[in-house]
Amino acid sequence: MHDQGLFSKSSKKPHIPNHPSNHSQGKPTVGCMGMGKMFLGEEMRPRSPRVNPDGANEVPYLQFPEMCRHDQLVHAVFTRQGGVSKAPYDTLNASYMTGDKPECVSSNLQIIKEAIGANELVFMNQMHGKEIFALRGERFEALGDPVDADAMITDQPQVALMVKQADCQAALLFDPIKDVVANVHCGWRGNVHNILGSVVGRMNSEFGCRSADLLAAIGPSLGPCCAEFVNYEQEFPEGFRRFMVREGYFDLWEISRWQLLEAGVAEDHIEVANICSRCRTDLFYSYRAEGVTGRFATVAMLKG
Repeated sequence: MHDQGLFSKSSKKPHIPNHPSNHSQGKPTVGCMGMGKMFLGEEMRPRSPRVNPDGANEVPYLQFPEMCRHDQLVHAVFTRQGGVSKAPYDTLNASYMTGDKPECVSSNLQIIKEAIGANELVFMNQMHGKEIFALRGERFEALGDPVDADAMITDQPQVALMVKQADCQAALLFDPIKDVVANVHCGWRGNVHNILGSVVGRMNSEFGCRSADLLAAIGPSLGPCCAEFVNYEQEFPEGFRRFMVREGYFDLWEISRWQLLEAGVAEDHIEVANICSRCRTDLFYSYRAEGVTGRFATVAMLKG
C-alpha cells in the first residue's frame, strides 16, 4: 500500500494510551506538545508526559532550542510513543509501508496532525534519492498521491511537512527572513548524493533564500557508535573516509554538518541532536536494531 501524500482526515481524535516512561540512561528531555518546550542538547532535563485538562493525553516530542526562538515556525521530533499501533509498530508509527494496520497508521497521522496544529500534513514516498519537491500555492492545490522525493520545501503556512524515519536523518532547514522551511530525508545514500547541499541551493534559487540566513537541525538518527558499513569502500566516496571513527564506522551526523557548511550554512546555525536511534529504541524506531518496526515522524510547519 502506498502512503497517501496529503493527510487531511478530520475525525474525532483517537484515544491515546498512557505513555511508557523512559527507561535507559542519557534520556533526552521529554515533554508534551502544547505543554511547554523540550530541548535537545547537552543539558537534558527529563519531563514526564502531562495530561490535558479535558483528559486527553499529550504526545511526547523533542525540539531544537535555536529553532524554538522563532515564533513563525512549529516543529517537532515525535517519538514512538503516544499512538495506537501494536507491537512491533508500537505505538506512533507514521508509515503505511511497514506492515502496520492502515487504520492504526491513519489514527497516528491524525494524532500528529492535530498535535502540530496543521491544516494539512504532507509527506513523500521516500526513495533514498535526490529528488526535491517545492510545494507552493498552485502545486499544493494539485497534490494528491505522494511524490517520489526525499525533500520538501514550502513557503505555505499551516502545511506540515513530515519525514518518516527509522535510523535515517530528518534534517530541518528554516529561513526566518523569507519564512521558508524544508524537511529532508537523508540516509547514507542521501549523504552520497549530497541532498542537503542541493536543498540549500534550491531554497536559494527558487525561494530567494540566503545560505547564511538558514538555520539547520539534524535529528535523532543512526549515530557513529552504530553506523557500520562493511562495504564502505564501494558505497562511500573517498572524501568520506575522514569521517570514519573506527574501521567501518562513520559519523553521518558530521558528514551532514560538513555538507551544510559547504553549502554556506553558518557553523553556529547548525544544531545536531546527537541521539542515536539504534541505541534509543525506547524512544525511537530503529531498522538496524529491530528489523520489522515502525517509523517515527519529524514535522515542520510555518504558522499562518
